[in-house]
Amino acid sequence: MKKIISIIGISAMLLAFTSCEDWLDMPSESKADSSSVFETINRAEMAVVGAYASLHTQELGYQLLMGTDEASSTESNSKYNVANYDYLATSTMLNSTYTTMYKAIEYANVCIKNLPSMSASSDSEQKKIDALLGESLAVRAYAYWNIVRFYGDVPYSAVPTADLTTFSSSRVSRDTIWDHCISDLQRATELLPWKSEGMVATPERFTKNAAYGILARVALYAAGYSLRWDLNTVPYDKSTVAIAQRSDANRIKELYQIAANACKAVITQNENKLLDEYDQIFRDLSMQQYNEETMLEYGWYSTNGPDVRTGYTNGIPTNGTSTTLGKGGCQMVAMPTLYFEFNDGDQRRDVSVCNYGLVLSTKEDAYQMNTYIGNGVGKYRINWKKVRGSSDSKRDINFPLLRYSDVLLMYAEALNELNNGPTAEAIDALKSVRLRAFHKDASKIGSIPESYAAFKEAIILERKLELSNEGLRKSDLARWGILVDHLTAEKDKLIQLAKREGQYADVDVYRAYKLTAKPAFEDPTISLSYISMSVEDIASLGLKQDDVDALNVLNSSTKGFLDVKFYEDKEGNVYFTESSVPAGKSVTEVDYTILNMFGCHSVKQRGGLSVEDVEGFASENTWIVGSTGMFYGMKKNMVEILPFNTTSIIDVNPGLAGQQHPCY
Repeated sequence: MKKIISIIGISAMLLAFTSCEDWLDMPSESKADSSSVFETINRAEMAVVGAYASLHTQELGYQLLMGTDEASSTESNSKYNVANYDYLATSTMLNSTYTTMYKAIEYANVCIKNLPSMSASSDSEQKKIDALLGESLAVRAYAYWNIVRFYGDVPYSAVPTADLTTFSSSRVSRDTIWDHCISDLQRATELLPWKSEGMVATPERFTKNAAYGILARVALYAAGYSLRWDLNTVPYDKSTVAIAQRSDANRIKELYQIAANACKAVITQNENKLLDEYDQIFRDLSMQQYNEETMLEYGWYSTNGPDVRTGYTNGIPTNGTSTTLGKGGCQMVAMPTLYFEFNDGDQRRDVSVCNYGLVLSTKEDAYQMNTYIGNGVGKYRINWKKVRGSSDSKRDINFPLLRYSDVLLMYAEALNELNNGPTAEAIDALKSVRLRAFHKDASKIGSIPESYAAFKEAIILERKLELSNEGLRKSDLARWGILVDHLTAEKDKLIQLAKREGQYADVDVYRAYKLTAKPAFEDPTISLSYISMSVEDIASLGLKQDDVDALNVLNSSTKGFLDVKFYEDKEGNVYFTESSVPAGKSVTEVDYTILNMFGCHSVKQRGGLSVEDVEGFASENTWIVGSTGMFYGMKKNMVEILPFNTTSIIDVNPGLAGQQHPCY
């Protein structure tokens, strides 16, 4: 394995915790070695907590988050290439997750080696040491899961770098690594306390609850599909490449059982639950408030902390800078088809897909409604915070690593696999997630499929609706063995939407909205209300032809909208023209904006939602159908696993020479 940290760099760990001096008896730099760190429980805990800083990266919430049926890149650079599966044009991208996870593994390995040798003066101290060991095992397993799900067979080590005799290591079978992770997590569940025991006050660290949940996740990945090739010959034989599960059918079944049992342990313990309001999950993440649904979250932040940029790269569309909200980011938009996957009344839709952007100014901040192609990733909103954060790019928004709804959906999936069809418990688990989505209105959740194939399809869809843009979709599609086929079909759906064909034949072309408030911190706004307008409604306005033409331009951000006056009565009824107001009815003239939802008058977008040339009105959007458009680098039996194609990864480890992804 490459040498990540010489010895361990304990002094670096100590520097990372200078804000905690009031409760840590910190050793001097000259004593900053493993022996001094593990002399006291407080110092040992400092070492364990230090590993958490490396459990999430900007890439996991950015480049590797995009390029699915959930979100797309709005950029024109190497990040765009990564999001569209061109892994040969990545420059130095995609090395951060690889190297950062190994850093977490190194921290964990040092702790796992030293914690068992610590002496305890009481049962409570021993329980604390055991819990720290459980955390370390869980951290190591989680970090390996992040590497293996993207890179497949990678170097593996379970001992500190200082104890190695060589820093050269070949690829190790992912099945071997998965099995080590399963063992680590099973042991962690024995050592860690339940959340209710109060030993850990924050879901930013592992408890038994979280360890069980991650155990289920790793087991499902270990049982699932991945792009594989024969490791016995170097260089690798391209003809051996295939998308497949491991060859041991008994072990696959055992892994599904492990996943089911782990989920059931959490469900039976009854310490976690679904919040009634879906938006509250993400408001809490933005405010560093904890709840009973989010079981594990990444919350390492400060001006000098890891620059993961939650809410900046993956936030809602934002332009400009204001004195209060600061400067926004957003280098991605929601996949235009995602909005239409949600049924009417599903509270997750307007949280997951934000229909407004923020136009920020030192004078006055304002909302602007988004078009279909400009809708934002809605879960990490800067206006849901109380304060600006450490900086404009470091908004101090926690990232969800595991939620209880995920446990319920994994339970349903595992039971379906074990029984070749959903059991009553599997159906109930899926149903409970859907019930929350519709505020417990059972009449709206639809029927739950009872066959194996249909139930699996329901799980694939429900995981998108429930967990969109939480960093799981790309590797979920890969572990189901459907990544390329599924996304190819998704692109076809996007083209259907652009043409208003098939299931999209009746979607709104025009929406009218008014602005009644201004963005601010602790913003209650989830979505902007709107009025759907038909072609006939537009015709009834008696507009000048120039205005009609301007409204129907799809390829200009300065057109595709129209400011108008509508009329409202006290009951909230809206009349499009003064002549349509009933006689004797008292009304007020109100400013509205009519937005062409297929255009590109939006805070962020990549052209209009059009795949055809119409002179003066629309042009083929090459972002959708061009040679370097959406998913342009996608190739089946190739992109399901990332290559070691950057010199900053492979060249430092001579053991990986000749062990490149065989399709590159």
